[in-house]
Amino acid sequence: MSSTNQSLDLTLQRLRELRPVLLRLHKALLDSERTQYEQLYGQIQTNAQFLQLVIGHEWFNWLHRISQFIVQMDEVLYSKKPVEFEQANVILEQAKTLLQPNNDGTTPEQRYFHAIQRDPDIALMHIQIAKMLDAKR
Repeated sequence: MSSTNQSLDLTLQRLRELRPVLLRLHKALLDSERTQYEQLYGQIQTNAQFLQLVIGHEWFNWLHRISQFIVQMDEVLYSKKPVEFEQANVILEQAKTLLQPNNDGTTPEQRYFHAIQRDPDIALMHIQIAKMLDAKR
């Protein structure tokens, strides 16, 4: 196996390992934001109403980047066409920049920072993902 094929295989494996953790984080962030939203605006009555809010209310806009990233990841992981190493590596690098909590940063960075501060499960998932992304293979 060539070095490029081996690098691609390792990168795709890292993405496959990252995906379920990222999905759990995304769900936890949605749940956490729902709780915060309901404290301010009142209880969301149905899942359909919640979905409409997630799609269209500015409160949840910062989570759209994570949703879109998961779609991009899936397009690479489940592509019927051959995937290039650079394409897979770009997705992995995007994950590193996407999940940057920063109290003084952009709105998504601030919102992510606050979610980590208020929810220990989100904090633990963030640590797990950071370790996965920093792992040298």
